Amino acid sequence: MKEHSEPILINIGGDKISRIYYRESTILRKLSWFPYVQLSVILLFILVSYLAFNSSRKAEQNQVWVGMSKETAHQLGTPTSSLAGWIEILQMKHPEVTVTEELARDLSRLEKIAERFSKIGSRPDLADEDIIEVIRQTTDYLKSRTSSKVVIMTDPGNIEELKVPINAALFSWVIENVIKNAIDAITGEGEIMINISESEFAAIIDIEDNGKGISKSAHKRIFKPGYTTKKTGWGLGLSLAKRIIEEYHGGKIFVRHSDIGKGTGIRIVMKKGT
Repeated sequence: MKEHSEPILINIGGDKISRIYYRESTILRKLSWFPYVQLSVILLFILVSYLAFNSSRKAEQNQVWVGMSKETAHQLGTPTSSLAGWIEILQMKHPEVTVTEELARDLSRLEKIAERFSKIGSRPDLADEDIIEVIRQTTDYLKSRTSSKVVIMTDPGNIEELKVPINAALFSWVIENVIKNAIDAITGEGEIMINISESEFAAIIDIEDNGKGISKSAHKRIFKPGYTTKKTGWGLGLSLAKRIIEEYHGGKIFVRHSDIGKGTGIRIVMKKGT
């Protein structure tokens, strides 16, 4: 009490002085902290409520997307089955017509798209696949359906085969989405280069274009749902690519570099198979 406050002096007569020492009671000291504790509890309650609401909203949105994806896959199933029958009839009656080969490729593409949509929302099965071959198949299809002024090249270096645990249909979708964004960035004429390399534990895919580039402030935003610089489109391609690579495959996808007017490089890092 001496350290807490000065004593009260009482002259009791003569030369005698009485000193009364005092301090706040334990209850009063605890009560002084009560408003702060109460405010902290209220703020904590608001924070938990916000996080719960946000999580619930995201879960609801995910359910909507999953439902739409699976319904799309279901709806695509009927026409693709019908097309397969018609193509088979055409090939039997007119084997000399080469257009049936392209029709068959497009049909195969539709079946793959339906497979992709059907896998959204569920954990896909992964298998050791040669990603060089998967990338080549994807680029071969895009080359025949892209302007001849857009040159798409693949360079695996000295690597003949690179096995990575992937779901081929979904991984191909990622490559396709990134290349299509590069084609849009080129705006008519340019080059897209796909370099494939490896480290001890990872496969590295660099997809580079000489298009218009993106600002540094947008490097992370391009992977968020709804972000797009095009007049048409929903801005979901790169968002889906990020989810497929990072959530389903445990890899990484990010903007390696980008300069306005010079081009953009997107890097994908995947864990190698054992």
